[in-house]
Amino acid sequence: MTQQSMTEQAIGPIDYLALELPARRMKGEGLAALVDLVDRGIIRVLDMRAVRREADGTFTIVAITDLDHDGTLDLAVFEGVESGLLDDDDLRQAAELIEPGKVVALLLYENSWAAPFVSAMRRAGAELIASGRIPADEVIAALDALEAEEARVQAT
Repeated sequence: MTQQSMTEQAIGPIDYLALELPARRMKGEGLAALVDLVDRGIIRVLDMRAVRREADGTFTIVAITDLDHDGTLDLAVFEGVESGLLDDDDLRQAAELIEPGKVVALLLYENSWAAPFVSAMRRAGAELIASGRIPADEVIAALDALEAEEARVQAT
């Protein structure tokens, strides 16, 4: 991809995740999946930062490449994945989500799979009028309730 500003190119929806990381148990599976998503063009990582919440409530920024501590994960691929879109206030808010001594990783990414669709719809004159996200646990609960209701109706 050529160097273009995000305003000059078709972009997909931008999302973020805040993940509380397990203490010294990272095996690299999630990070390998992230690399795979990037390699296949499904997402584009815009920013990736990590912070540790200290006992006194302050937070310390942790380099992504320092998260494994065991020498077996190769996190160098994530070195420098910082666009500046996530700022200190974002990091502070994420740190407030976890207990002291824990680490939270923030991932800001573009759903690049959607960019061609978004671009085509804009060319056709469409305008996005609403967007949102339904948490997966809510969808699962709703599907479970529908199945239970269906089973109840079939039983009568």
